[in-house]
Amino acid sequence: MSTDSMPAPLVVPTPPAPLREFWSYFSANHGAVAGLVIVVVVLLTAAFANVLAPYPPDLTNNAAFLQPPAWQEGGTSAHLLGTDAIGRDILSRLIYGARLSLLIGIAVVALSIIVGISLGLIAGFARGVTEIAIMRLMDIILTLPSLLLAIVIVAILGPGLMNAMLAVAVVVLPHYVRLTRAAVISETAKDYVTAARATGARRFRLMFSEVLPNCAAPLIVQPRSVFRWPFSTRQRWASSAWARSRRRPNGGRCWPMHASSCCAPGGW
Repeated sequence: MSTDSMPAPLVVPTPPAPLREFWSYFSANHGAVAGLVIVVVVLLTAAFANVLAPYPPDLTNNAAFLQPPAWQEGGTSAHLLGTDAIGRDILSRLIYGARLSLLIGIAVVALSIIVGISLGLIAGFARGVTEIAIMRLMDIILTLPSLLLAIVIVAILGPGLMNAMLAVAVVVLPHYVRLTRAAVISETAKDYVTAARATGARRFRLMFSEVLPNCAAPLIVQPRSVFRWPFSTRQRWASSAWARSRRRPNGGRCWPMHASSCCAPGGW
């Protein structure tokens, strides 16, 4: 038999790598790609604020009080977004303020995720009195006005960035606890958990090796809705007299002060 008549060997296609497969699905959604570009731009702007900002955030200019943006009458290209009541450049303060806003958002979400998932796992596995105590405490936190609760916690602990982040983390904590507990209760009723228990798996292994990875989907989505809350809370605090007395720039404190000047007598 000649070699020409032999059939060609079948070529099995190599499965794509997980990251490549993820990017193929992700890049098909143009809205998601646009959102990723915006997030990357904001992160890079915050990281290189000292290079991109035209002025130091606390530099005052006695000759440029309440200057309007460059596209309005009386504005100049030296201050694209204008200046505030004491002559500080708004654009520079917004760029530097992105650092503080991102720091607060990331720290609050990370802290609430770690503590919330831990309490949710304990409540889902322990059940009984432990579950009732944890969930009733979360219900009490949810019944209180979120902003008022955060202000009370800061008033008790004292002013400061760390105390403010801790206060906001406590406010968003119940969302992760309730979500984790519900997912754990649903997963523990499945056959693979029963099989793991039959093989002698201890509770710690069931929590973190068996159940938690299968609860990851809703826990990954939840920060998307919670991440904006620290920003809005920080902006509301920044509008108060307590926050305006602080000199550190942030994105929430620049716009309320600047916008109020346009409505004042003699303002732009």
